[in-house]
Amino acid sequence: MEVAHADLAHGDRCPDCVRGNVYTQKEPKALVRIVGQAPLVATVYELEKLRCNACGQMFIAEEPEGVGPEKYDETAAAMIAQLKYGSGVPFHRLERMEEQLGIPLPATTQWELVEETAALIKPAHDELIRQATQGEVLHNDDTGMRVLEMERDPSDERTGVFTSGIVSTASGRKIALYFTGRQHAGENLADVMKQRAPDLSAPIQMCDALSRNTPKLSPGVEILLANCLAHYLDSGIIQSE
Repeated sequence: MEVAHADLAHGDRCPDCVRGNVYTQKEPKALVRIVGQAPLVATVYELEKLRCNACGQMFIAEEPEGVGPEKYDETAAAMIAQLKYGSGVPFHRLERMEEQLGIPLPATTQWELVEETAALIKPAHDELIRQATQGEVLHNDDTGMRVLEMERDPSDERTGVFTSGIVSTASGRKIALYFTGRQHAGENLADVMKQRAPDLSAPIQMCDALSRNTPKLSPGVEILLANCLAHYLDSGIIQSE
C-alpha cells in the first residue's frame, strides 16, 4: 500500500534548508504490519428496512458499492481449492476451523463451489496440458490414492487407484500435472503425449525403472527413456566387470 507524504510532493522546496528541492526516492521506507484472519472472511451487511404502517410498503437500504450479487465470490472458491488441492487441507477440517471463527462453511458447500469453478477454468487446464506436452524433459511417477467411490468399467479388473504426477520442463519453465484414477503414470503420460506437436523432436522421459511408468505410445510418437542410475543398478542393467 502506497502512502503519500502529507505535506510534501516531488519537486517541492526543502522545508529544512530552503535551498534545495525534495525528490521521490526509488526505495520507500517499508513498514510491515501482519494480522491474523480466517482463511475465508465473511462480512454481514445489515440493510435497514422501513415499513409503512398504512400501506405496508417495505423500503430497504441500498447495498454498499462494490458488493457483488453472489454470496461466494471467485476468490472464495479459489482459496478453498488452493487449501484442499494445493495445501492438503480437507474440506471437513476447513469447515471446523471456519466454524470456530464464527463463519459457517459446510464441507458440502465447499465441494459445490470447487466443482462449479473447475468447470469454468477447464479451458485453462486443458491448455496447461497442451503446453506441458511440448516440454523437452518429462518426469513422471505415481503413488497410491484412496478414493471413497469411483465409477469403474465392468470390464476393468484393476482395483487400484493412483495419482500420477507429470512435470514438464522447457526453457526454464516447469508445468506440473496431476491425474487421479485407475491409470498408471505411463498410461497418463501416453494420453498427454497425444497432444505433442509432430514437428518437435522426441522429449526425454525421466522416471524410475518400473514398467508401469513407461508409456505405450501411439504410432509415430517417440520418446527418449532415461532412468535414474540407482534403479539401473538395482535392475542389473549396469554390471561391474
